[in-house]
Amino acid sequence: MIQKHGCQQGVKGWSRRSLGDSLRLQSFFMGHSPTFMKVTKDNGLVYDCLLDWVLKYGPVIRFNGLHRVFLLVTDPEGIKEFLMSSKHPKDQFYEDIFYLFGVRFLGKGLLTDRDHQHWHTQRRLMDPAFSRSFLMGLMGLFNDKAEELVEKLSEMADGKTEVKMHDMFSKVTLDVIAKVAFDMDLNTIQDNQTPFPRAILMAMKGMVEMRNPLVRVLPSKRSIVQEIRDSILLLRKTGKECIEKRQKMVQEGAEVPGDILTQILRGAALEDECDIEVMIDNFVTFFIAGMETTANQLAFAVQSLAQNPEILKKAQAEVDEVIGSKRDIEYEDLGKLQYLSQVLKETLRLYPGVAGTSRQTSEEVVIKGVRIPKNTSVLLNTYVTGRMEQFFPDPLTFNPDRFSRGSTKPYFTYFPFSLGPRNCIGQVFAQMEARVIMAKLLQRVDFELVAGQRLTILDAGTLRPMDGVICRLKLREKH
Repeated sequence: MIQKHGCQQGVKGWSRRSLGDSLRLQSFFMGHSPTFMKVTKDNGLVYDCLLDWVLKYGPVIRFNGLHRVFLLVTDPEGIKEFLMSSKHPKDQFYEDIFYLFGVRFLGKGLLTDRDHQHWHTQRRLMDPAFSRSFLMGLMGLFNDKAEELVEKLSEMADGKTEVKMHDMFSKVTLDVIAKVAFDMDLNTIQDNQTPFPRAILMAMKGMVEMRNPLVRVLPSKRSIVQEIRDSILLLRKTGKECIEKRQKMVQEGAEVPGDILTQILRGAALEDECDIEVMIDNFVTFFIAGMETTANQLAFAVQSLAQNPEILKKAQAEVDEVIGSKRDIEYEDLGKLQYLSQVLKETLRLYPGVAGTSRQTSEEVVIKGVRIPKNTSVLLNTYVTGRMEQFFPDPLTFNPDRFSRGSTKPYFTYFPFSLGPRNCIGQVFAQMEARVIMAKLLQRVDFELVAGQRLTILDAGTLRPMDGVICRLKLREKH
């Protein structure tokens, strides 16, 4: 049986009709910001508000944030127009997160760089660190870190201890990206005192807080804003130290790993761009992205499997057949874990780590009869399209068979890693890592959700599980 989720976020005090009608009931000066602030305050999800508006008003909707105009496009041909070409650059939002609350955040890193030529050079220089040969060489590290996680979870698998799975997944994904990308041994799985998970959480929270135009002047927000600044400064200080250490190794002729950090330095040297701040921008970008999105996906996958026992049994049976009892998963095994891959893809349909992206029109565009002027900010949102009946029948049902080999593939309505030339450079890395960790978990541990927790979504810059997916664990019986 495939279970229907309560995936559509509830917004306290707001009916579905009132969310839709709110498109017309706004402040002259604040635009639609009061609606979004109200939804966020009540632990709702702004993207559900957008989904309601799309279902009521059509595939192209307009809303205002203060003086700025935004269009949300959910038409597949429109999404194709904006994502599959480099003609339309990323919009102003990516400059807004150059700094956060007066502190340089993502700057001109690979994610945020709006200059296509400069971005293209960076991307080309980073590609070797994500090549097939490089990724195949990571299987040993993926196995080792996943083994550390499962051993730690096994110590708590007494059927009574409550484990917040998102916290555990955040630790293992942070350990992986730190080692793979920057040759850092953080060992967060064993060390509860490390400040990095909290620093990343607060840095991402800053991207949510900035949506509130009053956040800088509200006394109640002062401590949060200061912690956001301090968190970003910690991440950038760590990046600076890491880069300077590697630069010294290069100058002394020492052998250096062919990791992301080395590619950042090589790119800077080839471009004669020795601005260390740009290098730190990329360090922070990869450090955060490498932890956040995969940890979120794994936590939501556990939640979805626990809610759907028959799907869980099917995934476990596949792992038993492909992996058996062996400790190390081989690269060739990943291609055989077809159903597990479907589970992870379906998880991203309902719970994408990043809800979407945005572009600025470089010329006038007509989408579904709507004329969109040049220099307009256009939002493309995979969370919204992933929950639309016209694209995914019975959209709130968790059904991995949507992604089976014989099924009809989504047409520009499923893009958790974006699409086109600006797609996520780390998507293959992330999905390899997710399959290894999830396969080892399914191989060794059974889990059930603790009653009473909120199985909803928290917008923390990325989409996280509200209460962290709290589970009780038991070791699986040997077959």
